[in-house]
Amino acid sequence: MARAAGIAAVVAGALALGACAHRPTQVARDRAVGIETFDAAWRIVHETYFDTTFGGVDWVALRDSLRPRAAAARNRDELRSLIDGMLHRLGRSHFTLIPRELADTGAGADQRGSVGLDVRLLDGLLVVTEVGAGGPAARAGVRPGWVVVVVGRDSASALLARLLARERAKASLYRIETEAWGSVLNLLSPPPDSAVDVRFLDQADRPVSLHLVAERAPGEPVRLGSLPIAFTKFTGERRTGPGGVRVGVLRFNVWMAPLMPHVDAAVDSFRTLDGIVLDLRGNTGGISAMIGGVAGHFLDHRDTLGLMITRRNRLALVANPRLVSPDARPVRPFAGPVAVLVDEASASATEAFAGGMQALGRVRVFGGRSMGAVLGALWDRLPNGDLLVHAIRTFAVHGTDLEGRGVVPDEPVGVTRADLLAGRDPVAEAAVRWIAAQPKRASP
Repeated sequence: MARAAGIAAVVAGALALGACAHRPTQVARDRAVGIETFDAAWRIVHETYFDTTFGGVDWVALRDSLRPRAAAARNRDELRSLIDGMLHRLGRSHFTLIPRELADTGAGADQRGSVGLDVRLLDGLLVVTEVGAGGPAARAGVRPGWVVVVVGRDSASALLARLLARERAKASLYRIETEAWGSVLNLLSPPPDSAVDVRFLDQADRPVSLHLVAERAPGEPVRLGSLPIAFTKFTGERRTGPGGVRVGVLRFNVWMAPLMPHVDAAVDSFRTLDGIVLDLRGNTGGISAMIGGVAGHFLDHRDTLGLMITRRNRLALVANPRLVSPDARPVRPFAGPVAVLVDEASASATEAFAGGMQALGRVRVFGGRSMGAVLGALWDRLPNGDLLVHAIRTFAVHGTDLEGRGVVPDEPVGVTRADLLAGRDPVAEAAVRWIAAQPKRASP
């Protein structure tokens, strides 16, 4: 009875105070949500991160040092920056905040356009490596091999200087090649119908200034949970190489379910060819469930590509042989030579596939070292509506953790600006030459 009376008195007192107190201001409410959001982000990582040592970071002490700043954050951007900084201290991939504006259902499709360019850092220059057919850049006359000098108000030289300083200070998770690619691609991906001014050096090093208006990104829009929308791209073609070797080349940009039928059909159409090339340069990953299905096209027995390691268990990523064609015919997995192409923009599921198949000796990898961002992640909605993407597992191949290391090619092959200006692709050419040098197999 005494306890009940005490509770009643507290409630009555609170009601009396509320009757005469001012209602909380919007700033006070925002700060309350802010500290709740900070606490939730910290707790989720604390409870789910696969590394219970947090890579040597005192996770509790870090919370205690940052929490007063979270309580004092004046706006959403300050809070986001603080939480991002906390996540960055772990030094791992697949930790980020997605603003609620992008995480809300349906967001993203109309917020990210494309001017139809891709770039890489080559010999200290930001060089156009690909121009999308029929896109804004192609219509304006841009060609592979052109050098990007300025995007909007950002000069390439200043951007590279900042990235180099970050790399020297070990403030970046990734190599400068990866950082440069991601930074420039973001600048070249404004919302559709938005314009970006880009200054180039053309093939003769003459300055060219273009006003490029972004269009809706090409490809089929796909969405995984609450993550922003991505756009799938797939190509499959046949090429003839040295000695008349016949090679099938397939390329896709993300590991998403809508692309699986395209991969299945392409491999089926390539069964009688001498070899297959999977061009996964610029493929930034996706769902791990697709990896075993693609690998099964090239393995004649069940095999383990690697281990997905969480805090509590280890799960084998297994490939099962694909013994039925898309139209239900009995088939055998493709037994000819298989080459995989990767570069600094190849990440996550791409690395798990390439690294696992490489370790089994089933593929030969060409190109440049991949990103080294191979952790598996989940995402949770925070109290302020933002989405927290957080790693819950790592991926190891024969005891080697690919996070931070990446997939190291069997045959490192670089690309130069001169190659691009001449219309050459030395990475793909090296893969085709390797296939041509392999013993010819009997027709299936």
